[in-house]
Amino acid sequence: MALFDPARLLLIAGPCSLESETVTMRAAEALARLRDAEPELNCVFKGSFDKANRTSLKSPRGPGLEAGLELFARVKERFGFPVLTDIHAPAQAAAVGEVCDVLQIPAFLCRQTDLLLAAAETGRVVNVKKGQFLSPGEMEFVVRKLEGAGAAEIWQTERGTTFGYQNLVVDMRSFSVMRAFGHPTVFDATHSVQQPGAGTTSGDRSHVPALARAALAAGADGLFVETHPDPDRAISDGPNQIPLDAFPALVRGALAVWRAARA
Repeated sequence: MALFDPARLLLIAGPCSLESETVTMRAAEALARLRDAEPELNCVFKGSFDKANRTSLKSPRGPGLEAGLELFARVKERFGFPVLTDIHAPAQAAAVGEVCDVLQIPAFLCRQTDLLLAAAETGRVVNVKKGQFLSPGEMEFVVRKLEGAGAAEIWQTERGTTFGYQNLVVDMRSFSVMRAFGHPTVFDATHSVQQPGAGTTSGDRSHVPALARAALAAGADGLFVETHPDPDRAISDGPNQIPLDAFPALVRGALAVWRAARA
């Protein structure tokens, strides 16, 4: 049975990094409350066990594979969520697929054939972040690789395109272009407001609500949102993450636009 349900808004949400059990469980609890209150949401819990693409060697990377999968197993047992995490090497796919329902391919790795094939071979859903260097049309080549490898289900996520230095821009045409490849599209609302820099990544979370609503109005099937109890103290992507206390209002506003766009 497909994990994606076109009758409900796909919401992929959680902290950027599984930096601690406290942060992980607080984010999962907030997502569970929304799921219980809003039956039109199809919720998937996300987190990263390893921030392997940090700019600086000194940047914290998270708990690692073994501890991260243990946390995901606890989230699944306690809340019943499907869970998603990114993989960075083909050798990680099988172990992650034993626990996680969705394997995510990071944007910078979206053309890595061996990584795509390893993810597809697990039989799990594969969510591919569109590279900042790709046009929407070029995602067809990524999708066809996954189809050729027999991927059970494919999601395509827009996360902005490089625009000059230290900036990203979102082309709202991406969702109709990528949907034409036959698979659902997701908008990464928090990574799209990044301002990638030398040493640390900055960003401006104030733009997240407007971009999320615009993407859903343009036809996106889902949202990807990172949220944290105290983003300014997060070990990764703090400026882009939504505070947990602002998360429900953001989602409800987005859900209203999703309903209107499909009325």
